Amino acid sequence: MSSTSGSSKQKLIIFDTTLRDGEQSPGVTLNTEEKIEIARQLSRLGVDIIEAGFPVASPGDFNAVQRIAREVGPLMEGRDGLQPMVICGLARSVKKDIQTAYDAIKDAPRHRIHVFLATSDIHLEHKLKITREECKARIGEMVGFAKSLCDDIEFSPEDAGRSDPAFLCEALAVAIEAGATTLNIPDTVGYTTPREYGSLIEHLCRNTKGADKAVFSTHCHNDLGLATANTLAGISNGARQVEVTINGIGERAGNTSLEEVVMNVHTHPETYPVYHTINTRLFYSTSRMVEDLSGMMVQANKAIVGRNAFLHESGIHQDGVLKNKQTYEIIRPEDVGVTTGNLALGKHSGRHAFKTKLEELGYGGAALSDAQFQAAFAKFKDLADSKKTGVTDGDMHALVADVRSSSMAGGASQSVTPAPAATEELVGNDEPVSAEDSAARYTLKHMQVFTGVGVTPTATVTLHDAQQNAELIDVAVAKNGPIEATYSAIQRIVGIDIDLLNFSISATSSGQDTLGKVSVRIARAGGGDSPAAGQGEDSAALASYGSVPKFSGVAANVDIITASANAYLTAVNRLVSHDESNNRASHKQRNVEI
Repeated sequence: MSSTSGSSKQKLIIFDTTLRDGEQSPGVTLNTEEKIEIARQLSRLGVDIIEAGFPVASPGDFNAVQRIAREVGPLMEGRDGLQPMVICGLARSVKKDIQTAYDAIKDAPRHRIHVFLATSDIHLEHKLKITREECKARIGEMVGFAKSLCDDIEFSPEDAGRSDPAFLCEALAVAIEAGATTLNIPDTVGYTTPREYGSLIEHLCRNTKGADKAVFSTHCHNDLGLATANTLAGISNGARQVEVTINGIGERAGNTSLEEVVMNVHTHPETYPVYHTINTRLFYSTSRMVEDLSGMMVQANKAIVGRNAFLHESGIHQDGVLKNKQTYEIIRPEDVGVTTGNLALGKHSGRHAFKTKLEELGYGGAALSDAQFQAAFAKFKDLADSKKTGVTDGDMHALVADVRSSSMAGGASQSVTPAPAATEELVGNDEPVSAEDSAARYTLKHMQVFTGVGVTPTATVTLHDAQQNAELIDVAVAKNGPIEATYSAIQRIVGIDIDLLNFSISATSSGQDTLGKVSVRIARAGGGDSPAAGQGEDSAALASYGSVPKFSGVAANVDIITASANAYLTAVNRLVSHDESNNRASHKQRNVEI
């Protein structure tokens, strides 16, 4: 649901950096399949540009960006009246970075290179150890090199919020002269106030030579809780692009929230000189996807997409809403994908009703493949038979998360050009490397768990191994409960030592027969080149920040032990099918401050 464009309004360009800056949240590492899944959803949402990653960081990062450019770049589903999404790669002001970024994104129909260099005196003196004149010279050279490869160039002066405004105008003028078409003004440490940031944008628009040839962009961090306010101040003072993330995820306190900015513009059409083309009805389903795949839980009282955003506890508020929703609701829940319809699903509901409800929840069109839809419907029928009450919207979201997670568990089709190693020169090799789709290796056939007060928990687990076409069984005991026993038995069967990095469980609705939704994230214990290798009990904590690949799993079941086992097994299947060429760089290697 986009906003109305008036004759005097300009389009607000939405630049989503969930897959790059958002992924810098501590402990979050999305694998290639997860990044592609999120990129597809962002395309359906109507995002104009996505920053797919930092390609030079590692071969795995390069491959992820390249696959997004090839597989998501051309998509037009849900983009009526829009062009294909622009795929952007980030690069430092270094020729190798810029060339690698271009090689990763060049196959997208529309692509952009994003180049950055610090401009604040504290960064120039202490980090880069260059003068202001040397800074301008490097900007001109590197932006010019990027322009020789790609027409669409964005330049960011890192730490712009603490840079001298007069020098900033000079640096930006050099970038424009060299070919930059977008100028992004980052508040790198989230320090400025809305008045200061708005004034800075206005000053730059008025005093930068050639400003009329470029689009000014905002990029704000939330260290003082002002990211959205600063971004809106930037829009009011001349910015026409905003850099944002779903759920506001990002390092430290996070980035500007996409949904908050868009709904501010949507709710106040007379206040801001812009309109948007985002399908706001997909906000809730998109938020849940990012939450499930990143492991970053959305706080219940989060604006727009929090679970409490449209709940009313106060008796006075409830009375007002019952009489007229506008008394206490400034946004209609359905406008952001929170359903209030009367279509109740139960054991007698058929495929048509099920499909209609999925569309209502934001999972229409190509959001689910035919196989995923059939799997979700089968799980729905099983759930409807077991629940005394009807299947709720929360149950439906959990079923979709379960199906999506398990469908990515058996390896994925790939067609990628081998990426350059981060420490080596580029090599010419344009031959694609492909792999066939494969089913999940392990499936849960039988499980018996014995637990109670004053007894030692034990779990007997039987898995079917598709590779050996055999059923494998093992038993394990544990001191810390039935889930530990179950996970230990699975580890014994697959023969891999695994670190459990994250485990969360939540109810999808009220009542004793509600679904339990379990999310896990795992890594091979002490594996790869992680700094965690060989460090004993600290390895799991350190693996969250290292280069050891992480694998997530989500499952839902009325039996929380079964849900826990299936979520863990989904993650294990992704681990055993992982291609080492897709290893991502560590947080330290790929995290960059802008």
